[in-house]
Amino acid sequence: MFRLRTMICLAIAGLFAATSGSASAQKKYDVGATDTEIKIGNIIPYSGPLSAYGVIGKAEAAYFNMVNAEGGINGRKINFISYDDAYSPPKTVEQARKLVESDEVLLIFSALGTPTNAAIQKYMNIKKVPHLFISSGASKWDDPEHYPWTMGWQPNYQSEARIYAKYILKEKPNAKIAVLYQNDDSGNDYLKGFKDGLGPQAASMIIAQESFETSEPTIDSHIVKLKSLNADVLVNFGTPKFAAQSIKKMGEIGWKPLHLLTNVSTSIGSVIKPAGFENSQDIISATFLKDVTDPQWANDPGMKRFFDFLTKYYPDANRTDWSVLNGYSLAQTLTYVLKNCGDDLTRANIMKQAASMKDVELDGLLPGIKMSTDKSDFAPIQQLQLMRFKGEAWERFGDVLSARRETKPTN
Repeated sequence: MFRLRTMICLAIAGLFAATSGSASAQKKYDVGATDTEIKIGNIIPYSGPLSAYGVIGKAEAAYFNMVNAEGGINGRKINFISYDDAYSPPKTVEQARKLVESDEVLLIFSALGTPTNAAIQKYMNIKKVPHLFISSGASKWDDPEHYPWTMGWQPNYQSEARIYAKYILKEKPNAKIAVLYQNDDSGNDYLKGFKDGLGPQAASMIIAQESFETSEPTIDSHIVKLKSLNADVLVNFGTPKFAAQSIKKMGEIGWKPLHLLTNVSTSIGSVIKPAGFENSQDIISATFLKDVTDPQWANDPGMKRFFDFLTKYYPDANRTDWSVLNGYSLAQTLTYVLKNCGDDLTRANIMKQAASMKDVELDGLLPGIKMSTDKSDFAPIQQLQLMRFKGEAWERFGDVLSARRETKPTN
């Protein structure tokens, strides 16, 4: 009897050990993840020439505060560590190394800027740390063959610019075009896409290409110069601060060309209102996010959740600033991926889940626009809709257009 009882006890103990071992084996962690925490790094310009984008980081921090208040992701709280790089690539490198090597984050998320992220792309891939959902539309983020740990988020700049080119060819085929762009990777990306979109006509239609440095305090002189050339179309690839300056100066000097503006600078709160509603009439741009100022979304479930979030977790936000919804949407994307990781919070699985999205909808995306990725396509959002500024709001027109990348980067 004693022998039988002992054997039963040993069998039960063995079964318990096997079950416990199986349960623990299901949990897989890399540095930056535990049973209770997921450590996320972020780099954004809270100061410097692109400090207007700092609200993206603030919105993301607020979103993760909401996630934590609601129990976290699969029971784990988010530890969101966000550093300022002042839009300076050397500073970005310093902050990335600090996040990866000192703070030991699981991943770096939503770092902002093209030259800044370009400065850390090789480092992140050598370290095999996810460099996820970059706040930049450069085409180089969609290169899984060479950079399998880097992924963008928004439609890429070249694709967006091709859409503007096609619009001009259709609506103003004899245009005399002036292009204003930043003298950096993002500006050059826009310029290339725009010329590609115009095709053979680019050489005759573009009468001026004016670049500026982000270190310039004002670009008024560039606007005056372009007006003097008698261009009847301005394609403006400036970031928010410089977009607002250009719109305001155009109003002051009475220059009224057909004005196309990049979608990163369409915020009513940080660009249009400061530049003046009267100066902004009939500007053309494109978008993939809902306009928070548009009353048509008053009863939209997704926007109701967004506004409830602002009321409770980010009450000081400028609700008319496009960047706030942008940050919310980025954080919602990462939350979706991390939830799908379950208890396998390894860096490799994070990239696997990020590259396995299929028709994912977000609260802030326009109807018909969904996120999809696969192992050969690291571009989650590839659709846009044209819009025109009228009165005090943007009015969308036409169909949702594909901004799918036509070629893959080779560098």
